[in-house]
Amino acid sequence: MKCENCTKKECSKKQKNDDKQNASVDTLSSNDEEKNEFHKLANAKIFLSDCLACDNCMTSEEGVRVFQQNQKELFRILNLNKKCDVSKHKVLAVSICPQSLPYFAAKFNISVNDAAKRLCGFLKSLGVHYVFDTTIAADFSILESQKEFVQRYRQRNQEEHALPMFASACPGWIRYAERVLTNPVTPHICTAKSPQQIMGSLVKGYFARQQNLSPDKMFHIIVAPCYDKKLEALREDFYTALYNSQDVDCVLTSGEIVQIMEQKNISMTDVTEVAVDSLFGDIKEVDIVRHDGKRSDGYLEHIFKYAAKELFDMDVDEIAYKALKNKDFQEVALEKDGETVLRFAAAYGFRNIQNMVLKLKKGKFLYHFVEVLACPGGCLNGKGQAQTEDGKLDKALLNQMEEMYAAVPVRLPETNMYVQKLYQDWLEGMDSKKVQETLHTKYHAMNQTVNSLDIKW
Repeated sequence: MKCENCTKKECSKKQKNDDKQNASVDTLSSNDEEKNEFHKLANAKIFLSDCLACDNCMTSEEGVRVFQQNQKELFRILNLNKKCDVSKHKVLAVSICPQSLPYFAAKFNISVNDAAKRLCGFLKSLGVHYVFDTTIAADFSILESQKEFVQRYRQRNQEEHALPMFASACPGWIRYAERVLTNPVTPHICTAKSPQQIMGSLVKGYFARQQNLSPDKMFHIIVAPCYDKKLEALREDFYTALYNSQDVDCVLTSGEIVQIMEQKNISMTDVTEVAVDSLFGDIKEVDIVRHDGKRSDGYLEHIFKYAAKELFDMDVDEIAYKALKNKDFQEVALEKDGETVLRFAAAYGFRNIQNMVLKLKKGKFLYHFVEVLACPGGCLNGKGQAQTEDGKLDKALLNQMEEMYAAVPVRLPETNMYVQKLYQDWLEGMDSKKVQETLHTKYHAMNQTVNSLDIKW
């Protein structure tokens, strides 16, 4: 198999996948009950067309651990909870990314709100204890990114790497930046954790404590649009050594959840609706909301409007995008007194990312902030949900998902009263040391194994 994202003649990750897959599957399926429960489901396979972290970016150990993140992990915990030894039982929580919900809505021809409730009902019918929406984690990530951008802007003349600032929510982009682009780029990456990892902190930190549970007594699964989030869950900085516990134990793609439904011959339209849980006791989520981005969590829109107000006392109601070379590379500018004072860009897909990086290296970079996403078309086009069975883009499905996602009401992160409460009760204030420890991380250059300019785009 020719590796599409590098110049190697043979993809060694694919070879390792074939060699190690059976061993990891045998480990996960340790009893006949589990094998029977899961016998029709495909083993986890991540090909280079699905995952942007090629062999140059993944160690053999990471490869094994990524391939173990499949539906069998879910059933392993479900079966473990049926055993008599309650000391080994886990409280099973599933957190759903908002960009996954339009996939279920479009696939089963229901509304996004109905999709959330029916997906919650299905997961709980399997034995899942709690089902959460990760929008609150994105609230935190956006708010912290906003503050960091304004700080960097004000320090731009004193700090060499203050600007530009690159978004940090996309794990495919982060892995590429750390393993391939390294030092010229990593200091520019926003230190705010992604919504996935902040959700991990919320579930294993805040919620577990509210339930009088230690983090290792919870098993936390994320349902996400893309495979790269499986890699993100393995990061060492998202691991608590004291409890031998990852903030996120397993990531399943939207498509992998549908595989479980198909194996059980269940349609989402046949499932009873159950309200999505919240992190705050018996309170339930009422309606699904989104952020001000049509295909993602909207970091560009929120940071742009916040910076315009904080730095220049200008209110921006609508953002006018200017498409450049293609629809996945767009820019936004703010003018004051005839001068361009802010220039942001959205760069989706690795061709646009490569062009952006070349401009940075040549010193011809005009942007203060770039929302970087590895998937062309943004998060809705994650390879874990927007493809046909033969691996091609399902354009009709993607268009339907985009329409459904755009129709979801927008809620500003600043208006979420639960976020404000958590800042005070859980994080000890908005500018506390605990905020830095819990909501931020550091991205750094890893050993470079390939010249970034040798990669074919």
